[in-house]
Amino acid sequence: MSELPLCDLHIHVGSSVAPHIMWSIAHQQGFKLPVKDYWEFVDLITVNPRRDRTLADYLRILHEWTEKIQSSPAAVERSVYEIIGKEYRGSRVEQVELRFNPMKRNEHGARDLDHIIHAALRGMDRACLEYGVRAGLIFCLAREFDAELNAIIVDKAIMYQSRGVVGIDLAGTEQDPMELSDGVERYARLFARAHDAGLGTTVHTGETAATSGDGVIAVLDQLKPDRIGHGVRAAYSETALDRLADTGCVLEICPTSNLHTRAVRHLEEFRFILGTFADRGVRFTVNTDGTYLCSTSLRREFRLLAEAEILSLAELETARALAFEASFISPA
Repeated sequence: MSELPLCDLHIHVGSSVAPHIMWSIAHQQGFKLPVKDYWEFVDLITVNPRRDRTLADYLRILHEWTEKIQSSPAAVERSVYEIIGKEYRGSRVEQVELRFNPMKRNEHGARDLDHIIHAALRGMDRACLEYGVRAGLIFCLAREFDAELNAIIVDKAIMYQSRGVVGIDLAGTEQDPMELSDGVERYARLFARAHDAGLGTTVHTGETAATSGDGVIAVLDQLKPDRIGHGVRAAYSETALDRLADTGCVLEICPTSNLHTRAVRHLEEFRFILGTFADRGVRFTVNTDGTYLCSTSLRREFRLLAEAEILSLAELETARALAFEASFISPA
């Protein structure tokens, strides 16, 4: 498998740019940093598993630093370009779907949203031309945004579909389990619009122990996505397992990320989770989530599962091939 091409379906622009590139971008833009030393900066924007132990810790790094540093057309263009090239060189990722929230790159409206989007597309086009890879952008809706802002993001995704925007995502911290169904329902109309326009749909859910499989069930019932980001807690819900198998919804599993945030406690628990999915006919892929934030690569994610004997080579190959099949990027 070490020589086979890979496809990453779940990778965030905000967590996958090398620290030295982020350092360069910050200085080029005159961004005021709280540290003067490069190595202190690296510690600022990457995860230390001994210190950062939750999803909230991950999101704090993104919201406080990487998204702000990337908040200009030039920064977004370079970020997208660098990610695609690095993943091809380092892991032979020949197909990739990069996701980000363009509104979190326009300085709360101080910069034009269309300029941010065009910049991301330019960076993607340039990288695809140079490396011969295939790529697409996924726009992330935010759970903390109001309906009007999220509707604008969906409008932009539809507008730029012909240029390389392939889908929408819903990201952010999930609500209390008792409120999940009502909380998810308010996005149903937006997801229906995206689906009717031919965009792919995916949702972050089931990535914290607090929500168990309830978030997955609510998302499947209300939003009917093509894929789900993470979804690991569904392994503990008979109802969620049945619904995933029945709908054929594909899970975007991100092993190292889930271990760092304690959504999965250790490799033995991952053995149970992925084994349960395989036994129950739940389809899943292997992805990175954030290469530099998590200090990983897609090749490393496959190697981690293989060396721990969590998945057999045949099961890993199934996951590898499924990523290409489940991709929102149209077949070549």
